[in-house]
Amino acid sequence: MADWVMCPDCGELLYGKRLVQNLHVCRECGSHHRLTAAERIAQLFDDGQATVIDDRVHSVDVLEFVDSKPYPERLRTARQQTGLDEGVLVVHGTIDGNPVIAAVMDFRFLGGSLGGAVGELITRAAEVALDLRTPLLIVSASGGARMQEGVISLMQMAKTSAALGQLDEAGILTISLVTDPTYGGVAASYATLCDVILAEPGARLGFAGPRVIEQTIRQVLPPGFQTAESLLEHGLIDAVKPRQELRRTLARLLSIGSGADTEPSGDTGVSGDAGVSGDAGASGKAADAGVVERDHLRLPEADMWQTVQLARELGRPTTQQLFATAFEEFEELHGDRAGGDCPAIAGGLARLDGMPAVVIGHQKGATIAERAARNYGMATPGGYRKAARLMRTAAKLKLPVITLIDTPGAYPGIEAEEQGQAIAIAENIRLMASLPVPVVCAITGEGGSGGALALAVANEVLICSNGTYSVISPEGCASILWHDSGKAPAAAAALRVGARELLRLGVVDGVITEPDGGSQADPHDAASRVRTALSSSLTRLRRIDAETLVAERRARFRSFGISTVEGRTDDKEFAGHA
Repeated sequence: MADWVMCPDCGELLYGKRLVQNLHVCRECGSHHRLTAAERIAQLFDDGQATVIDDRVHSVDVLEFVDSKPYPERLRTARQQTGLDEGVLVVHGTIDGNPVIAAVMDFRFLGGSLGGAVGELITRAAEVALDLRTPLLIVSASGGARMQEGVISLMQMAKTSAALGQLDEAGILTISLVTDPTYGGVAASYATLCDVILAEPGARLGFAGPRVIEQTIRQVLPPGFQTAESLLEHGLIDAVKPRQELRRTLARLLSIGSGADTEPSGDTGVSGDAGVSGDAGASGKAADAGVVERDHLRLPEADMWQTVQLARELGRPTTQQLFATAFEEFEELHGDRAGGDCPAIAGGLARLDGMPAVVIGHQKGATIAERAARNYGMATPGGYRKAARLMRTAAKLKLPVITLIDTPGAYPGIEAEEQGQAIAIAENIRLMASLPVPVVCAITGEGGSGGALALAVANEVLICSNGTYSVISPEGCASILWHDSGKAPAAAAALRVGARELLRLGVVDGVITEPDGGSQADPHDAASRVRTALSSSLTRLRRIDAETLVAERRARFRSFGISTVEGRTDDKEFAGHA
């Protein structure tokens, strides 16, 4: 490192040693300077050390390609200038004690271009991760496919994508760290196929480069186009992380994503003959005694309209607040990977009493301004698709799913309908019914219609004592049936939206009692009660094998509704009326 370095973004002259101490991030403008593969590994891995596991792969001049120079000459120059055999290093090591296989690209080597050797090394990294059942980290930096290898370079996109597909089938966590720049065949294969996609601030990612786009469409691109911040806004990556936070973030993701408990809560072994009944069920339910009421007769009757008002109060703990207080190590993940990141749905990886889980919930907002920004917890199709993506990740990694419900309903806007709101909700309901992992749901405030059910198809459904759950809002029901929204209190009573009636009907399995004055009176105590209730349910359900979990969940929802006409035996006469 030179004594003084000029920042390529702000032009400030930086003292070399201080720049290294700041992880090659400009203190003046925050620009994240490019790192070599060796520097990246030293920053991320424990003690700055990792073992290279395969460095014997070399590029081949299969086309005898010549531009201004023969391809072999370009390769020799790149090797001399970088000290690398190819544009990626594959290593095995640990990040804060968590084992990981990493493939780290180096842009200095022919612009990090994807050729046969790079594709082979990425594929071998995935195969080693598969053999060792160890998470895979890919750090990308590339200008795209290596043109000197022609169509062989193109084939590497399929080769590496297939390798990551095998890790999906095996349930092994994959993480992508996008650095600047990442384009072309790398962006359209392994850099964007991982379970979690992180990016450094300002990192650019796209299939076509900006010059190609501008030449093709003959338009000036908007500021920030293809940057990490824009990608996050459009739901294409999970998070933008400054370099100082990367090691800690990766350690958390690796730890939770591996499925290992940090503080096991009771016996969590899986057995094929266990169920929610019997000794296991009794011991689990005993753990939440005093917090969860399972007998509706022990609950006081309440005015339904007053309950509706309490469920909507501004001071009640929000989903994000519960993620921060009732759970540990919450790492939020963003986006549906299809162009949207609905602010009304939040989710990510977390621990509950040491148990790793995927957590998802409606986020209404803690203030009036935030409620407006969060669309009052009314999710768009992108929100439900984000939730579905996280649930599929949970199924892959064999992590339980915990959902928190607080929504007046799905967003009923023009764009939502154009983007397939009904389809997104239907697909979530079907997906949740078949998830091969424990699913626990808590309705913490409003449970409005299909917008709530899209996150509530669970093995166990709980509700806070001042929560509500209904097919429609009381105002909506009153407007339709009474033609008068002022009849909402009567509609609330008729719909029986409160916890006591929901427990009587079996729609919920237990009621989480709230502090005196409601959850809004003591949010900390309320969060503690939610934590106890969810932990008890999850501890019990984790003893059940996947096949039984799915069967019992489907049976739970199969049981709702009238299936025969009481008192009649003439099946033919009443066929079709079930």
